[in-house]
Amino acid sequence: MSIIGKYPYTRLRRLRAKDFSRRLVQEATLHSKDLIYPIFIMEGEKKSESVASLPGVDRVSLDRLPSVAEECLKLGIPAVALFPYIERNLKTDDGRESWNDNGLIPKAIKLLKRNYPELGLITDAALDPYTTHGQDGLVNEHGEILNDETIEVLVNQALCYANAGADVIAPSDMMDGRIGKIRDALESSNLKNTLILAYSAKFASSFYGPFRDAVGSTNTLGVKGKETYQLDFCNSKEALREVGLDIEEGADMVMVKPGMPYLDIVKAVTEKYEIPTFVYQVSGEYAMLKAAFANRWLVEEKTVIEVLTGFKRAGASAILTYFALDAARSIQSAA
Repeated sequence: MSIIGKYPYTRLRRLRAKDFSRRLVQEATLHSKDLIYPIFIMEGEKKSESVASLPGVDRVSLDRLPSVAEECLKLGIPAVALFPYIERNLKTDDGRESWNDNGLIPKAIKLLKRNYPELGLITDAALDPYTTHGQDGLVNEHGEILNDETIEVLVNQALCYANAGADVIAPSDMMDGRIGKIRDALESSNLKNTLILAYSAKFASSFYGPFRDAVGSTNTLGVKGKETYQLDFCNSKEALREVGLDIEEGADMVMVKPGMPYLDIVKAVTEKYEIPTFVYQVSGEYAMLKAAFANRWLVEEKTVIEVLTGFKRAGASAILTYFALDAARSIQSAA
């Protein structure tokens, strides 16, 4: 190993001594354009419901979506991800509400595209908000997740959202082969420009609890897990295989989820594959940090920027985070 420099001629602290030089040599920089803001929506008018396990995050009715969209655009956030809170009477074993053309998500897509066509709209393809059992796929009488049968439903869901105007379909279910089937369906339906963001490396994690509260699947799922289809958190090579398969099947972008405990996966994916790689800083990560902020154990603004910049340093192209609005405000004020 060659020695590039030797003390006292090489003093790395010289570059850190002043603000201007620190900024000139920064290797990773966080911008508002790197952020995606998740929004939980529900039926009704003039409604906003706080999510106890996600401090500062609300479910909002459709008529309150425009104000959120305007705030995102004002702050330079290019896209939002829409997640539904479905009334219990609409949940079924087969999740058929997920492909209802007049359902909550299609209505939200049409509203936002009509008024804010420049805002990117990302919609999940998964069944957990819509099913009585809270799983991402269909379940047989033995409690087994049915892979191929689930894909048929996901294709219906993807086409429903794409026809409504969604820019990005994001299958987050982890069924084998679903990216190829969805891509085929989009191509044959003259929706070839609809992007697919594949949740390729989605791990069976303990960090999803607050999200399940937000979409109303906590009680339906109960104590059951998702280990038979989500990745084992011990496995990195398997995650890379999943990413590779989704790329072969037609994914335009891939997602690593969760974020902070999986920076090694983000780094490995970006080094192995030349494809935009997104990361989801999930609900449990957000809630954990918010608890530390509430107790004054950490300084919020600096910590948020540090954590999100860590995702960029690991190689992430974009970050889906509940801190998006706050981070964008911090970035804007520092400019």
